[in-house]
Amino acid sequence: MKVKEKVMAEFRTVPLRVIHGAKIGRAALNNPDLPIEFIRDILVARKQGDYTPFKFGAE
Repeated sequence: MKVKEKVMAEFRTVPLRVIHGAKIGRAALNNPDLPIEFIRDILVARKQGDYTPFKFGAE
């Protein structure tokens, strides 16, 4: 991951931090078995476009 991409993904104004925190909280409530750090990393990766969606049933 490039440093600039990481900084841009993590830089947020106060209102955007509140929204981001709400997204993490909502995801945590919907997935109580997942650690908060894991959820946070997923949301950051999605924002960066640094992920490959998992296809269930694909071989």
